[in-house]
Amino acid sequence: MLGLRQNLAQFILLIAVNACVGGTLGQERTVLPLLASDVFHVDRYTSALTYILAFGLAKAATNYFAGTLSDRLGRKPVLLGGWLAAIPVPFMLISGQAWEWMVGANVLLGISQGLTWSTTVMMKLDLVGPSRRGLAMGLNEAAGYLGVATTALATGYLASEYGLRPVPFLLGAAFIALGLGLSVAAVRETRGHSLVEARAHIDAHEHAHGGLTDRQVFTLTSFRDRSLAAVSQAGMVNNLNDGLAWGLFPVLFAGAGLSLGQIGILAAAYPAVWGAGQLLTGAASDRWGRKWLIVAGMLTQAVGLATVAASRSFGPWLAAAALLGLGTAMVYPTLLAAIGDVAHPAWRARSVGVYRLWRDGGFAVGALLSGVLADLYGIPTAIAAVAAITAASGLLVAFRMRGNDHAPR
Repeated sequence: MLGLRQNLAQFILLIAVNACVGGTLGQERTVLPLLASDVFHVDRYTSALTYILAFGLAKAATNYFAGTLSDRLGRKPVLLGGWLAAIPVPFMLISGQAWEWMVGANVLLGISQGLTWSTTVMMKLDLVGPSRRGLAMGLNEAAGYLGVATTALATGYLASEYGLRPVPFLLGAAFIALGLGLSVAAVRETRGHSLVEARAHIDAHEHAHGGLTDRQVFTLTSFRDRSLAAVSQAGMVNNLNDGLAWGLFPVLFAGAGLSLGQIGILAAAYPAVWGAGQLLTGAASDRWGRKWLIVAGMLTQAVGLATVAASRSFGPWLAAAALLGLGTAMVYPTLLAAIGDVAHPAWRARSVGVYRLWRDGGFAVGALLSGVLADLYGIPTAIAAVAAITAASGLLVAFRMRGNDHAPR
């Protein structure tokens, strides 16, 4: 049976699982950029951001296969595989004696995140049916990014009290153990719900019928469908921003003389506003539509980034982090819900996988672009350039995306 109320217990359980997924990612947000400079003495931004490049490429590729495997094998086996891939990560971060260990840990982290986060998205879409997609994605992404924020703040405190290693990464190990335990013991398979929905589904348009091949799903999501293609490029630019914030913001803040505690607050503020804001924005997109919330969110992110580039102290940076988080909250669950609006239930998991391939490819693009620009012109210039790209992405959504895909069918 479809519906949030009818599947509330399982939905809440998946919220808890995704909070653990976010916590696993959050263990790095404050500490790893500082390990690059203070412990491994990686002195070029392009080189220091290789771990984000590795993470982005691994996660992007895994997202695609997560969708295909979930359609063929079911959701739960893919979720469990993701948790198993995460087990070595904190131990590699703790014991690695060369920068290559940090990069390798992020390959595994990207694989894990691609499998676990993608699958929790698909499972919630399966459970709630067509009428509450925005709310479901808002709750899912809120849980994940509040997990990121809480862990980033906690690891900043732990690092200031006990050093950069090993204590902060033990928190990540705890999240992995809890997430794996919940997934094994209590999570149920949801693929059958998507098959139920497929029987009553009305196609968004003639090209979005249920009999598409993997190649057709890829080309439709990436290029052919106006809405899906607009969503995919916006997702990529959004995570280009996140890769920039993850890799360069702590270095910028440390260079300005901020303490580890202050850096932890700033590293947490952006995903905290992002996470909490999605409790409202996902449901708002169900009521008001997806398109203009995405446009407004991309432009708000651009203003936040421009403020970071122009500022030099804690107060303005905190305000800019809140703006960046607000803009991302407007965009993130709305993009996922927009995929569900157009994609047929028979290939929705594959379409989500393609979208997340492009979206998380933004980590890799962001690491390369921002690293090169920072090496050539400095961090503020790199941030300002990404702000301009973000604004352009929002305008592209305004011109290309259809405005009525979210209407009930």
